[in-house]
Amino acid sequence: MKLLRVISYVCLAAAACAGGTAAAKDRDAALVLGDSVAFAYIASAGHEYINPDNFLGFADDLEDTLRVESVDAACPGETTGSFLSSTAADNGCRAFRANFPLHVAYGGTQLAFAKQYLIRHRDVRLVTITLGANDGFLLEDACASQPDPTACIGAGVPALLATVEGNMQTILADLRATGFGGAIVITNYYSLDYSNVAATGLTALLNGAIEAPAAAYGAVVADLFTAFKAVAASPAFGGNTCNAGLLNASVHNQLLCDVHPSQSGHRLIARTIARAFRAVDD
Repeated sequence: MKLLRVISYVCLAAAACAGGTAAAKDRDAALVLGDSVAFAYIASAGHEYINPDNFLGFADDLEDTLRVESVDAACPGETTGSFLSSTAADNGCRAFRANFPLHVAYGGTQLAFAKQYLIRHRDVRLVTITLGANDGFLLEDACASQPDPTACIGAGVPALLATVEGNMQTILADLRATGFGGAIVITNYYSLDYSNVAATGLTALLNGAIEAPAAAYGAVVADLFTAFKAVAASPAFGGNTCNAGLLNASVHNQLLCDVHPSQSGHRLIARTIARAFRAVDD
């Protein structure tokens, strides 16, 4: 009898494991595309860069929130241009790839990988796109050495917005050309400090360019700008996204932050994406 019980327990355990494996394989996929925000980049992480599993972000949170398997192809420093072309200006993506692994290995552009993935995997239920901030950072860098950086940035904004909008349109068109008919969710960007009117205004303009082609390709926007603002609006935080704990602390001054989301920031991003996705998911 004891032997029969042992055999029964083993069979039950094996069935449970097999069922769990099947359930995992039955999950639809989410393809996460973009820059360092989508990668879950952490500045000055040293030897941690050799293992991309050290960087957990909204792609991982989506797995629990939406019960999907996330495939994160994002590259820190990716611009809308370098997403499309291996010769376009980037903000460090190619240098990062030359030294460290991404969450997913591929040889060409992120767009080329995404197109092939969508063609070969018909179980993709969601594509997210987080791009555009690095285009803005390139403009800031180019203007930093000018006599009047603020005027330089102001003069360069119209061309920046036109480029971002045009590249986003091309990206969406190419993704849809694969035959993918599922949900595409574009994330816009949060302001680092909503009390800074000028900087927040530039973020809003950039968001407008990022979002402009969405509707024409059946894509929707996950409004991170508003989601982060709602948290930072507390009197305790004064509109400052850093003070609200939504950004990673600066390695130089723990009372300041860099531009990347903290874990609570990533969870907020995942919830905002999930809300946008559920509004359009069949």
